[in-house]
Amino acid sequence: MKRIIIVGGGHAGIEATLAVARLGFKATLITLDINNIGSMPCNPSIGGPAKGVVVREIDALGGEMAKATDATYLQMKMLNTAKGPGVQCLRAQSDKIEYARYMQRKLMSTKNVEIIEKMAVELIVENQKCIGVMIENGDRLFSDAVILTTGTYLNGKILRGHDFFKEGPDHQRSAVGLSESLRKNGFEIMRLKTGTPPRIKKDSVDYSNMEVQPGTPGELAFSYSTKTFIPLEKQHICYLIHTTPLTHNLIKENLKESAMYGGMVEGVGPRYCPSIEDKIVKFADKERHQLFIEPESIHLDTIYLQGFSTSMPVEIQDKMIRSLPGFANCEVVKYAYAIEYDAISPLQLKLSLETKLIENLFCAGQINGTSGYEEAAGQGLIAGINAVQKLNSKKPLILRRDEAYIGLMIDDLVIKGTQEPYRLLTSRSEYRLLLRHDNADIRLKKYGHDLGLISDDDYKEFNKKIELIDELIKKLKEEKFNQNHKINEYLEKVTGARLTNAVSAYDIIKRPHINLEDVLNYMNIDKKYSKEIHQQVEIFIKYEGYIKKQVEEAKEREHLEKYQIDENIDYDKIDNLAIEARQKLKKIRPMTIGQASRISGVNPSDIGILLMNLKIRGKK
Repeated sequence: MKRIIIVGGGHAGIEATLAVARLGFKATLITLDINNIGSMPCNPSIGGPAKGVVVREIDALGGEMAKATDATYLQMKMLNTAKGPGVQCLRAQSDKIEYARYMQRKLMSTKNVEIIEKMAVELIVENQKCIGVMIENGDRLFSDAVILTTGTYLNGKILRGHDFFKEGPDHQRSAVGLSESLRKNGFEIMRLKTGTPPRIKKDSVDYSNMEVQPGTPGELAFSYSTKTFIPLEKQHICYLIHTTPLTHNLIKENLKESAMYGGMVEGVGPRYCPSIEDKIVKFADKERHQLFIEPESIHLDTIYLQGFSTSMPVEIQDKMIRSLPGFANCEVVKYAYAIEYDAISPLQLKLSLETKLIENLFCAGQINGTSGYEEAAGQGLIAGINAVQKLNSKKPLILRRDEAYIGLMIDDLVIKGTQEPYRLLTSRSEYRLLLRHDNADIRLKKYGHDLGLISDDDYKEFNKKIELIDELIKKLKEEKFNQNHKINEYLEKVTGARLTNAVSAYDIIKRPHINLEDVLNYMNIDKKYSKEIHQQVEIFIKYEGYIKKQVEEAKEREHLEKYQIDENIDYDKIDNLAIEARQKLKKIRPMTIGQASRISGVNPSDIGILLMNLKIRGKK
């Protein structure tokens, strides 16, 4: 049996390990601490804008994150309900203890999974091919491929004020050795930074003047297979507060005591998840910033102070925390910290997440410069799939930008690179209306089934859903209402106008303020169509024109992806390319003209020259 080694038991490592094992290979997971597999060292939540869609995509491809979240959440919320379907998404407040336990049980009960509790310290490379790793006791573990999912542990360093400690998150050991091994093999190493807020004893906080933030009513789930739901009244409550003038003054007066502003931090921090001192400096015109109070677990008596990450020393943090509404007499269980860690430049990766420098070496998660559990899990799943595909001599799974946020993310990393922790945002997508929360299975489930990660029974159930969607759309197109039909009373009440001629139910639903559910009340339709099918059909009808436009745009750009560029092309021999374009093309080495067109510094004129060159080569 072929063997793939996965280094790191975070969210990327879990998905990679499960994918490899489920696809019939031996998956050897090397982790520093078995009890830390699946941990949430930062925000105890899953989902959010774009990220929530990624979790649905992971589920559609046969991953585990969605199922684990549905089985262990404390609160479930649908965000952006007042906006269009292109930005709506789920966010779950997770039970961090139960989530980790779920993933640990899943790994230990999965056939072909082996877990080794050691530190990997060196890559074993022969003839530019990775054939295993050396662990801390000197043993050499050989494999057919290696996937690095080291998270924030790689040369991890915790910072508070002017003090630092060589540790990973939550006082875990820092992973040493691999960074130097990567450098020796030619990899460009970046130093990045992230952070986490303080944890407070929940019973020591006064919630009386906080704004209550409940979950969203309804049967909400990340996984398409979830059938049981926690009623809203049994879900936990979150709260909203804001910083005060005293909070801001304390930060301004002690800014140089912060690790970040005191010169201790080397790494680049996340733009879209800044520390509280960063917010005060960069948004000086804002009088206050919102903070969310979130539970961590039914097994813990702590709350998470979202939005209040800091690298201030403990004595300053303490004053800052007590300046917040309801926190004057709180008991701090754990103070905030910043953490620095090593990552590789993602420009050194192929779209399959295999490295360009070393064959059969794959990387996923924060080692590739991303931030967030969801981004890591999505990459881990793709790396696991593609490591197996490579060893089976099959084509890698490459998701297009119009097919999945996972595809968009990987394309951004590999083609554009990043100098800071990359975070997925809906604004990064030019196809937001195609990459919706509700249609991840329609976009990706066939891939999951073809790969062998989605069972035949699940796929049959999915195909039945598609049949019902098509069937309902057909009925809506066939059903006609005239000026004498009862529906006119409803139309007049909602829109102020009646029908003047026969109109299909399909076209009526296109009108503003008209709901599918209301129109169905005037039709003789059986009850076999679920709410999920109603939602799919209504979105398709109401946004049909916009969806068609984005599909057409994607097809127009798709032809550029069909122009393959020879991996060994010599850009120095192509006349008239701009100097910057030549440099970028040589470094990134895009596989297609479409990818080349997305590289910053490669202009339309350079693309025209490349196309002409490829056409001339094709004629020879």
